[in-house]
Amino acid sequence: MLINVPKPLVRRTAFGAAGVAALLLCTAATPANQAVAPRWSTTVSESSIGAYSVGNPAAKVKLVEYFSYTCHICGDFAKASAVPLKTLYIDKGLVKFEYRNLVRDPVDMTAALLARCGGPKAFAGNHQAIFAAQPAILDKITKATDAQKTSWFEGEVGARARKIAADTGLTALMTARGYTAAQQGACLDSGVAQAELTGMTNIGRNADRVAGTPTFFINGRNAEATAWPAVKSKLDLALKAS
Repeated sequence: MLINVPKPLVRRTAFGAAGVAALLLCTAATPANQAVAPRWSTTVSESSIGAYSVGNPAAKVKLVEYFSYTCHICGDFAKASAVPLKTLYIDKGLVKFEYRNLVRDPVDMTAALLARCGGPKAFAGNHQAIFAAQPAILDKITKATDAQKTSWFEGEVGARARKIAADTGLTALMTARGYTAAQQGACLDSGVAQAELTGMTNIGRNADRVAGTPTFFINGRNAEATAWPAVKSKLDLALKAS
């Protein structure tokens, strides 16, 4: 016995099958036909002086920042520039950004050593996390006792840095980011990292004549700007001229 199937149902069923087939065809074809743009912020390199850079190595504009982790203006720049600098300039391959330390004090050295834990790929995340916690760190510095501050200048760099990290909350910060006490200790004790940071500082002061932080260079020239809006304007001008 034949069963009559309503025509609308047949049409819907046939259309549904064809639609699914077409959808699968389109889905399969998309990866081959559509190139995925690179996210240049995931491209990290290390310079001959130990400075970390993010971005397209062939970018027409090179931005260099000399900074200090105990410089509140540097902290303001890090917070204001984090998203727009990454999304509008670095990820688009327009700007390569190089971070250079200008170490000002023992707390700054401690933070700089910890920021380098995990190597180049981990640096940007550690850098932003330290600057995000900067107000609390500076507050702990202000409230530290004379005995604590005296201990920050006693002993080898690694030993001093352990005291500073514990007193300022840097140890707790890096622990929350997944670094063990042994890993943090190795970073603080690293003679190579200490030498690189000292070398960068000397290059900044002696070769590049950096008088304070932050100082920015765009394609080798001092940008003479410290806040993100002004630096952004200088980047836009450099891109137009390139």
